[in-house]
Order: sequence, then structure tokens, then C-alpha cells
Amino acid sequence: MVNSNAFTAWRLFQLNWIPIAAMGVVVLIGGALCGFTIEPVALGITLAIGAVLALIPYLYAFAKGDQADPKLIFPLAALSQLLLIATIMGPLTYVAGVLNWPLQDHTLLAIDRAIGMDPQTIARYVNDHDWLGGLLVRSYTLIKIILLAIPVVLALTGRFVRLQVFVLAFSLTLIMTLLISTFTPAVGTYYGLKIDPAQFTSLDASMYQAQLRDMLALRDGSLRHLELFKITGIVSFPSFHAASAILYIWALWPVRYVGGAAVVLNLLMMASTPVIGAHYMIDVFGGVALAVVGIWLSKYLVEIVAPASSKAQAAPRAALVPALD
Repeated sequence: MVNSNAFTAWRLFQLNWIPIAAMGVVVLIGGALCGFTIEPVALGITLAIGAVLALIPYLYAFAKGDQADPKLIFPLAALSQLLLIATIMGPLTYVAGVLNWPLQDHTLLAIDRAIGMDPQTIARYVNDHDWLGGLLVRSYTLIKIILLAIPVVLALTGRFVRLQVFVLAFSLTLIMTLLISTFTPAVGTYYGLKIDPAQFTSLDASMYQAQLRDMLALRDGSLRHLELFKITGIVSFPSFHAASAILYIWALWPVRYVGGAAVVLNLLMMASTPVIGAHYMIDVFGGVALAVVGIWLSKYLVEIVAPASSKAQAAPRAALVPALD
């Protein structure tokens, strides 16, 4: 990989293992201390897939050396790390939630009402427009689809550094989200409003119901065995859906034709979080703010890594930085 951008991206790929490893250690130690167990088959399958996806780029880069094609290396490299992050983040939310800090639904609801965005009014409006409810349900699921598409799109368009910065920003934003949510736990808007979501017949409340079930079971101590494919994220404030939407927009914005579509799809995903995810509006604003901080921190770290790569490659630093634009 003689290309200076690819060389910098490779260094960032190594750097990105640090926050992933840190999250993994927290899950292992925190889970053990709190008495959690994880169903081994699903966990083993996902970890094995992630390991294989990571191993292939290493072996290919070792075998080909300077002749290695970055467009083959970085999609698999990023996918491996994102898969491992997704595997870790579910159990990590439960480890964070086991501290049982007081629920903050009343505070978050009060903030929403103070800024003129009552969750019940929003839910009623969407419920009265069937087409809108259906659109938001589909939009909420985009978080996984777009996440898998980003490594392919950015790598094939030669944006190797931007791809690795995205992975780093995704990790850092997740870590900040979990740290904050640990001390501001909440169940969701319906819980805060003390209403049954069944009254909104056109809305899908399954995500809220799953979060309510797991949050209450976690807090009373009856939930300590986690099944990876069945658990749901139990983070309300800040909204990681909203944070992901901003991260996705930033990642794909420079790609011609794709950037505009990314804005539309991710704004729809963000709009779905108050209704389908039962998030307070302040959750959404908090997620947006954290994503901005995560991107800034990641770019700052790259400014530290890039000069080292530049020196190693005897290439001018100016040739590395434009990849971040």
C-alpha cells in the first residue's frame, strides 16, 4: 500500500482496535462482576465472523505488501470492526444499566414539554396519518442497513481515511452515549407519560415494549442471562439512533449522488426515533450533539496519526489531510 492515504488508513485501522478492545474488556469484567451470562452460540458465531473478516485483510496485506489493493482491504477491515462493535454494544448497554441509577423519564419529559415538543402530541399526529407511521417504521431499521453499506461505498470510492475515521467516531460516540446513559437511565416516552401505547393503533410499539420488559427485569435482578439475537438496546438518553444518523450523513456526504440520498434517509431515521423508538426529543438532540463531538475527536486523533504516517512514507502531510474533507 504505497498510497499515502491508504497507509494512513491502515494506521487508523490499528488504532480503531483500542476502543473496541476497551469495550470488550468492560463487557467481560463488568458482566462477570454483575453476574451476567451470554448465550454462547450466537456470541461465538458473530465473534468468529468478525475475526475472519479481520484476518483476511491482514493476511492479504502481508502476502501482497505494497501491491495490496486498498479497495479489497478496507471494506473487510471496517466491516470486521463494525460487526464486533455491534456485537459488544448490546450486552454493554445491559452492563451499564445494572447500576440502577434513578430513572429520569420525568426529567426528560419535562424538558420536552418545556421546549414545546410533547411526546403524546407527536405520537397522536403520526398515529392519525397511517402512511407516516409505516414510513417511520421502515426508516427506523435503516440503522443496520446503512452501517453495512458505508464500508463498501467509501472503500470503493477511495475514501479510505474517511472510512476509518467513521469507524473511530462510531466507537467513541457509542462509548460517550453509554457513559451518559448509565447515569440518566430512562424507559421511554410511553412510560414517562404513563399511557398504554396500544391506544395508538397505527404505531409499532414493539421496540418500546422490549425495552420496557428488559429495563424493568434488569433493575429487579431477574434478567442476567443475555441472548445476543434477542436483546434490545436499552439506551434512551442520548439516542444512538440519532447519533448514528449524523455519523452516517457525515461519512457519505462527499460521495457524489450518494450523499444527498444519505441525508434524506438518515433524517427519516432520526425522525422515527421519537415515535418508533419511544425516545424523548431531548434524546435526539443529545445524540446529535454527541455525534458532532465524536467526529471532532476522531478527526483530532487523525491529525496526530497523519504526521507519523507522512513521515514514515516520506510524503508531504498535505497529501493526507484532504482525505478528511
